Amino acid sequence: MLVNGAGGDPECISYIYQAREDYQMCPVSYSGHGDRKRNRSAYILLPWMVGKSSLEGEDRVDRKKQQEAYENYVKKKTPVHNLPVNMTKAFITGGIICVIGQSILNYCEKMGLDKDISGGWTSMILILLSVVLTALNVYPRIAKWGGAGALVPITGFANSVAAPAIEFQKEGQVMGIGCKIFTIAGPVILYGIFTSWVLGFLYWIGKIAGIF
Repeated sequence: MLVNGAGGDPECISYIYQAREDYQMCPVSYSGHGDRKRNRSAYILLPWMVGKSSLEGEDRVDRKKQQEAYENYVKKKTPVHNLPVNMTKAFITGGIICVIGQSILNYCEKMGLDKDISGGWTSMILILLSVVLTALNVYPRIAKWGGAGALVPITGFANSVAAPAIEFQKEGQVMGIGCKIFTIAGPVILYGIFTSWVLGFLYWIGKIAGIF
């Protein structure tokens, strides 16, 4: 490779150099021809480094294209929620479940059962129906369409207990059903009991203080 030496005369660079990957320009040692034979140094841009920079630029472009393609894919697969429609579906689903429960309650009372026993029978029948529909893979479809309208009532709680038990039954009675049955319903039971304890304690304090 030729560079301009002192006085503008071309000089030949020796091919003894030490490349540094962290530099675009690399130091080289060279000696001049003619009267200017002495060791010199310069920085040159090596051809293989130009190729490396080009490859790195292409890699960055490819990564950017892949990131954009992934973002477009996620945007395409992410479901678009319509709040008024979802609220309407939840209202219809929850309303149908409540109508079924009220019908069972009215029938039990017509059969001569008192109100508390009729309420107990209503809850048990709704739970039974939910578990059966979960085993038949019908209730998950109802929950997918109705959303919170199918998950909030007692039928949704029964579904959250039955679904893990059915899913993990192949792992055995203990490690499968026993460990997984309360995966979803466990936090509900835990915080429900804790909240009822706190409210009961506050009611007891208020009753002693004459507030209630």
